[in-house]
Amino acid sequence: MSESLSDYLPLVRDVPDFPKPGIVFKDITPLLANGDAFAVAIRTMAEPWRDAGLDAVVGIESRGFILGAALALELGVGFVPVRKPGKLPATVLSESYALEYGSDSLQVHADALPPGARVLLVDDVLATGGTLRAASNLLRRQGAEVAGAAVLIELAALEGRAGWPQDLPLRAVLNF
Repeated sequence: MSESLSDYLPLVRDVPDFPKPGIVFKDITPLLANGDAFAVAIRTMAEPWRDAGLDAVVGIESRGFILGAALALELGVGFVPVRKPGKLPATVLSESYALEYGSDSLQVHADALPPGARVLLVDDVLATGGTLRAASNLLRRQGAEVAGAAVLIELAALEGRAGWPQDLPLRAVLNF
């Protein structure tokens, strides 16, 4: 097993024209299916956050659930899902946002975190940054302290980092 995630880069495949024409989707499912690659990805994502005093990891639907839950276990903290509308059964807070190919909304249970909880946001890909910003806004409205964000992949050409607050760490493991 290699300890460098870059050795597993060929496991991230490009899927053209998904979910819409002109979009090149970065498919991480082959990387997740490789136990060694998945373990290295989670350890690499966790490293900068080990001493961050986190209370929870917040994963954004849907691939952020996979990475976020594993990262929460690695860091020894709880996991909170942020979902698409209509998926959570109790009282929710909502936040709408723009995507590179449309718009969407995110929801979290209104009581998912205690006030002042220090959280790490996790998603698979940082593209234009709308999803990550919406999740951050949503958690702040709930009373959480966002310590930063971790993503597996950053699509640098889409400049999603530019809209992220400069005072909050944003760590990407792989850059395209």
